[in-house]
Amino acid sequence: MFRSTASPGGGPRPAAAGIALTTMRRRVQAGRAGVWAALAAGPLALAVAVGQPSPGAAAAPAPAPKRTAQTASVADPSGYVAEFVDAWLRSSEDASSAAARRAQAMAPDVTLPSLKEDAPAPRRVTPVRSLPGQGGQWSVTVAAQYADAVRYFAVPAITAGGGGSFAVTAAPALVAAPAVHPLPESPYTVSVQDGPLTRAAGEFLSAYLAGRGEVGRYLAPGVKLTAVTPAAATGVEVQEVSARQESAAGEKVPADGTRVQVRVAVEAREDNARWPLAYELALVSRGGRWEIAALQSGTTATAPATGGAQR
Repeated sequence: MFRSTASPGGGPRPAAAGIALTTMRRRVQAGRAGVWAALAAGPLALAVAVGQPSPGAAAAPAPAPKRTAQTASVADPSGYVAEFVDAWLRSSEDASSAAARRAQAMAPDVTLPSLKEDAPAPRRVTPVRSLPGQGGQWSVTVAAQYADAVRYFAVPAITAGGGGSFAVTAAPALVAAPAVHPLPESPYTVSVQDGPLTRAAGEFLSAYLAGRGEVGRYLAPGVKLTAVTPAAATGVEVQEVSARQESAAGEKVPADGTRVQVRVAVEAREDNARWPLAYELALVSRGGRWEIAALQSGTTATAPATGGAQR
């Protein structure tokens, strides 16, 4: 119960806490009345009523908008440029061919080459590099593959409207092939000889590529992988296995939960071909055997096994 103190006139007066509580109740009642009235008037009035500050409350200043760099979302024009170069390399100055008309439609200001009837045409044109610039500008390098050579062309292009429009802004430039990047040092430094891990990886890849057995029997619990269908080989032979961890090279399977990463080089055989392939696998030990925890070459198991000791 709130206590009262005597006023100078002798009569009781509410305490400060009582005055504050009474004022608060009046504000809440007024706010409720406004909301119910707004409901009766319709959704728009409700939105206005809810958005109004409570009586006597100081309006908080609106936060200043943050200034951020606005970057236009543009699409990579490499496919468009490759299509243009393919048409341009098949064109002639008289613009009578379908390829010439296509090239001029895509880049009206670009001069067509002068080709004789027996001039070789590219087998295909493939984009190999695209570099964005300012204001939707791009530089796209494409590879034109001929029967006896590969030629590279750098082409300036522009795109706008989020990829809704493209344009080639100048004739292609014949350039040297992109440099070959030095190979980084391989993390797979441990040589794994014939043993339980090599056999497990070989049997898994035989099931995965050649359909020899069920893939599921080689997977760790919770891991899901689907074999290549139809089978891509009649047989698979392991050529080399290398690992990141020393525990992969042991003659015995280590304690449960030991996880290793390996790279397996195999030869997949068909009736008329042999394919040298390489797979990166994660394996985990369980119950005295190695199980596949993830296939990391281009695809990853949907639920890779986790936990256990790292050795």
